[in-house]
Amino acid sequence: MDRATKDDFKRSVLLHQFSAARIQAFDRGSEEYHQACRIWNGAVKHEPALVVHCKSASDVQSVVRTAKAHQFPISVKGGGHDWCGRGIADSAIVLDLSRMRAVTADRDNNEVTFSGGALAADVVAVAESTGLNVVTGYSGAVGMAGLLLGGGYGPLTTRLGLAADNLLEAQVILDDGRLVTASESSNADLFWALRGGGGNFGVVTSMRVRAHVLPSIMSGMIMFPWSDAKSALAAYADMMLSAPPELSVAAILSVAPSGDPAVILAPTWTGEPEQMNHIVARLQSFGSPLMTKVGPTRIGAMLSGYDDVQVVTGRHNLVQTRWLSRLESDVISTLTEAFESRTSRFSSVVLHHFHGAGSQVAPESTAFGMRTEHFTALIYSTWLEDEDYDQERHSAWGVKLSNRLSQWALPGGYANLLAPNSIEQIKAAYGGNARLLRETKLKFDPSNTFSSAIPLPD
Repeated sequence: MDRATKDDFKRSVLLHQFSAARIQAFDRGSEEYHQACRIWNGAVKHEPALVVHCKSASDVQSVVRTAKAHQFPISVKGGGHDWCGRGIADSAIVLDLSRMRAVTADRDNNEVTFSGGALAADVVAVAESTGLNVVTGYSGAVGMAGLLLGGGYGPLTTRLGLAADNLLEAQVILDDGRLVTASESSNADLFWALRGGGGNFGVVTSMRVRAHVLPSIMSGMIMFPWSDAKSALAAYADMMLSAPPELSVAAILSVAPSGDPAVILAPTWTGEPEQMNHIVARLQSFGSPLMTKVGPTRIGAMLSGYDDVQVVTGRHNLVQTRWLSRLESDVISTLTEAFESRTSRFSSVVLHHFHGAGSQVAPESTAFGMRTEHFTALIYSTWLEDEDYDQERHSAWGVKLSNRLSQWALPGGYANLLAPNSIEQIKAAYGGNARLLRETKLKFDPSNTFSSAIPLPD
């Protein structure tokens, strides 16, 4: 019996076992399999062994035990927004958690609990209905668990810390199928590792996070013509170095409605509302704005606005990331020159500054060890498959820009977005926490069952 025949036989055995356990599993060729494998990044063409729809923690336990018994690797799909496609790994049993999206809010204790497949938009909607706010990323379509496990930068990070800093408790299924609780008082080493170390230790089926009451949130965008790009970015960089925790501003190299390149500054302010006029006036002084749209908002509206423009499922993407201590003039020139030579009209660069609450956490307190103030550069090479399709050329644009930035970059990078082949960045991504992360991985996943998670250093 050749390898392919053996694999077909093993898959048929698993399908039978899952069916007997009343767990829905789908083989290659089925519409359900196809839909599950259609993720945000259309460039990913992985072919998992099976896709299993889990509806409960007990389903997850059963699938983990069965897959391990038959020596299949496991990958976990939440929101499906990992650009490398780690949630649908080749030849793996995919635990699709999209049926596990329950969210509850506890207004008395300012806490929100959500299941492993909940999207950021799901969590925000329930939290906001009770007057609470949670730390998310910039997109509502992203899985909340995956975001948090990798750290979780977002518009509220400067005020409230990373998403990972707000984790209170997690329910985790280990490689032997056991369900354990991770918190400050139970499996504290696992709790430490989950806050930045990714899904390397088990399947997270539930999380309880700290929520917050914010009297007001103001946000929006100010768009500048490309002729203002360098001066606007320089002024933005200077402003961020002394920005208060209540203010975060993302700088985006994108396009105006006309199709011309533009710089967008997207501020979020959680301080006294009357101070926002001064902040907007200062931002507008960075050039001659084409458009200003800033006002009171809610996090849910911010996320959906970003998703409408930036998060389009099916486009092809390659993502690179760098940490930078400052945006020096040479860095700004490199960014603008590279953007002028981008190979696709859909490509973009996003910059945000890490300061405030997140930078006050001790590096050793969580697995996410990068706690000094810094800029994060996110380079999105984005293109359409059926329009000027040249994957190597489009990919090379982002890689080249990342390589050029490396001479000014801090060691490492945001692990949630590092590809497995980013060896040098992975080595430094966790700083002094790398050794303890490896030890925790060996303790909770000694057989490396969850090998498709974000990369850990060797």
